[in-house]
Amino acid sequence: MANSQYLNASGIYPHLALSAELGPPRTECGVGALMAWAGRLWVVTYVSHKAASGSGTGLYEIDENLNMTKRPESQVGTFTNRLVHWESNQLIIGPHVIDASRNVRTIHSLLDVRICSTIRHLTDPANKVYMLGMEGEFYEMDVHTLETTFLYDLVEVLGVPDHEYAHFKAGYSNYGRVVVGNNSYDMRDFSGEEAAGRLAEWDGQTWKILERNPFIEVNGRGNFAGTIFATGWDKRSALLKVYTDPDKQWRTYRLPKASHTFDHMWQTEWPRIREVEHERFLMDCHGMFYELSTWAYGNHVWGIRPISTHLWVMGDFCTYRGMLVLGPDNASPHGNANHLAGEPQSGLWFGKTDDLWNFGKPQGWGGVWWEDAVSAGEPSDPFLMTGFDKKVAHLAHEAAQAVTFKIEVDFLGTGAWKTYDSITVPAQGYVHHEFPAGFSAHWVRFTCDTPCTATAYLTYT
Repeated sequence: MANSQYLNASGIYPHLALSAELGPPRTECGVGALMAWAGRLWVVTYVSHKAASGSGTGLYEIDENLNMTKRPESQVGTFTNRLVHWESNQLIIGPHVIDASRNVRTIHSLLDVRICSTIRHLTDPANKVYMLGMEGEFYEMDVHTLETTFLYDLVEVLGVPDHEYAHFKAGYSNYGRVVVGNNSYDMRDFSGEEAAGRLAEWDGQTWKILERNPFIEVNGRGNFAGTIFATGWDKRSALLKVYTDPDKQWRTYRLPKASHTFDHMWQTEWPRIREVEHERFLMDCHGMFYELSTWAYGNHVWGIRPISTHLWVMGDFCTYRGMLVLGPDNASPHGNANHLAGEPQSGLWFGKTDDLWNFGKPQGWGGVWWEDAVSAGEPSDPFLMTGFDKKVAHLAHEAAQAVTFKIEVDFLGTGAWKTYDSITVPAQGYVHHEFPAGFSAHWVRFTCDTPCTATAYLTYT
């Protein structure tokens, strides 16, 4: 496979490390996108600023012997997009368009845009794509001429509040809609002063806001399975939104957070959903890898299973010649914020998908309510329960009288909820419940018998 001359340190090949110049400006060097195409593994990087003030990194190709070449067409910027346009047989990665003979063209009009997603066109998919920028720029591009047309400023259209800047992360189209995510989130969002995050969809005419929470990824598998997935978070938990085409609906599911180190818009770059084995999705969400089935039988998601936890800032991952390749952002001075990081650099990891089970054991925490106003008899969102060893529920409220929390489980994954137990919490009180060893179900949810300000939080170890 790889030349024996190269050192392999637990899946890391030091000669494939990518690094940025020391500046100024002092930047970062993250792997923005990975793609196997035309006999090569293509890598595009991102820095923490636009190309006009850039230094270092760019576009690379790696051959089957793990020899890496920096392409002369390479451009510096913040680029994390990749899409194969099958009709023209071209790979679009960063500001580059690469044909089947590995000829590289550059989209010069977008070099100063921090391109985060390339999206299939709704009405002319054979000839055009959409290009989404991190600051909310939404373009249409001709894949033959590379001519671009500005369509929308999504910060204005979607009413994103005046954060330091918008932080759009991903986009995807299918079933007559384009779906985009913006993950703006800081203390103002945590405290409830504002809601800057967005998940929104566009039917080619009108934009519609689906969520005012930070969202980081949108993906699906074309018409194969009738679903679109979007991941994000709020202060309570990680979020998984699922669109099911048979009934034209979005549903909300909640997942545990494996780490609070991802709870800021800058620190959530770029958890992805990717197909890494044939017809198998791997989801990276808030510090945890999951198996994710593309199907939603009966319009309900079944096959979500936690694999492992990690602390990586994971820009992208893909399959290359039978290997799983992970592309992180390892060390960054981040301007002058990190005085203990010198050279911005990141290394690629090569292994097999099954190796992920050797990473950190699945564990985490999250809730369906966090001091929220809850109506009597109204059930919470479903919270993932399967795949964790030990489970504890924390229940509290601020009512002047006792409140009974009903705990229901969906052990089939079909939305058929069954009562597990009812727990009475005294006035303004707190009770915890330890689920028996070995007990599990696909999902758990909670209901209160009294309107109150309630918290229902779970810890999985």
